[in-house]
Parts: sequence; C-alpha cells; structure tokens
Amino acid sequence: MPLKLTPSANHAGRDLTASVPAEADGVFGLACGPGDRLEGELERIWPRAAVHLKVRSNDAHTLYAVAIARSLLAAHPEADASVVLPAIMLHDVGWSQVPEDEVLEAIAPGGGRPELVLLHEKEGARLAAVILADAGVPVERADRIVDIVDGHDSRRESLSVEDAIVKDADKVWRLSPHGLDTVMDWFGLDRGQALRLCASRVQGHLFTDAAKALARGLAAIESANLWPERTALELP
Repeated sequence: MPLKLTPSANHAGRDLTASVPAEADGVFGLACGPGDRLEGELERIWPRAAVHLKVRSNDAHTLYAVAIARSLLAAHPEADASVVLPAIMLHDVGWSQVPEDEVLEAIAPGGGRPELVLLHEKEGARLAAVILADAGVPVERADRIVDIVDGHDSRRESLSVEDAIVKDADKVWRLSPHGLDTVMDWFGLDRGQALRLCASRVQGHLFTDAAKALARGLAAIESANLWPERTALELP
C-alpha cells in the first residue's frame, strides 16, 4: 500500500500538533546536523548517484539503507560517518552496468550469478570514484569509500567498522517493509516466504550488535503481521 503521509481521521477531535516536538532522537533528514562535515555533501552526491540507481528499486533501497546506517552510527561513535554515509549511498550504483534482465539472476535464491555480483562491485567502485571527485570529496577519504563499495557484497569479512556498518545496513534493509515488498515481487513469493528467505540471508551474516538487534526487531514485527490473529483484524 502507498506510504501514508496524512491522516484519514482525527478520533481525538482536537488539534494536537502544537504538542509535537520539532526534533526527536533518531529522526533525521538527508544531511547530518549543523557543524558536521557532511553538511551538504550527501545532497551533492545523491543526484549523481540516483541516475545509476533506477534499476530494480535500488533508489528507494539506497535511501532506506542510508537511514539504517545513520541509526547504526549512533551505536558506533568511533566510526567515521563521512566514510559510511557516502559509501552506503553509492554501494549499488554498479548495478546500472549490469543488463537489467540479468540483475535478479545475480541474486536469486538457489544459485545466482556471482560473476555479476563482482561486476556490479567493480563498476560501482569505478562510478563511485567519479561521483566522489565531482562532489569534491577529498581523495584520501574517497579512496576509503571506494574500497568499501568494491567488495561490499562478495567480501565475507569487514575491512573496518565503517565497512561493517555499510554491509549491515545493506542487509538489514531486506527485513524492512520496503525490503519485503520488493523481494516478494522480485521472486514471486508471498510475504511469509519472503520473510523467511530474507531472515535466512540476514541473521548470522551481520557484524554489529546494533544491526543484529534491529534485524530481530524488524523480523518480529513482520512475524506478527502474519499471525492469523493479526490478519483477522480490520487494520491497515
């Protein structure tokens, strides 16, 4: 169903908007806060990345993954956000260089095409280097970002805490509502099948405790959505 942005009713019967805080912990926009060195940088990177992210809903996937990475950074103050966030924003630009009708074959259950996964990583690293240079990212930091993009799927170990957060954010997305909606249509699975597939590909493959907790929470919510008691309720 479409994302609900406005209410369809007001059962309280009065205007309570004045009681809503202007800011809340864990709620953030695209840029980091005032004074952060990433102020404005993601906005410069995003339009350059977005033109390469129109394959198989990678644009929406990327924005959700950026948000997940932001949440994981809160648990890892030692991690460099100026590496993590551009890396997660650019991690999948390389899929634009793989024929669209072969993308799903690369990641399909029961086999896949590992050579295409490697191709999207190599091409992603190449495109990321160009985008980062165009966006004015210093070379030393850009090199660290490109190293993460190149191998973010195929590399089983993490190079650093920044790499671990990028890998985890990418995987945890699969258990989000958008992730499950997307996987269902990719492979013709019902929601329960998609949930079990995604959980098997996420749990046991994460590096950070924060990501493990988030993944279990998302899986628990989706499990409840499938209970017959929940499906019997007249709720959205």
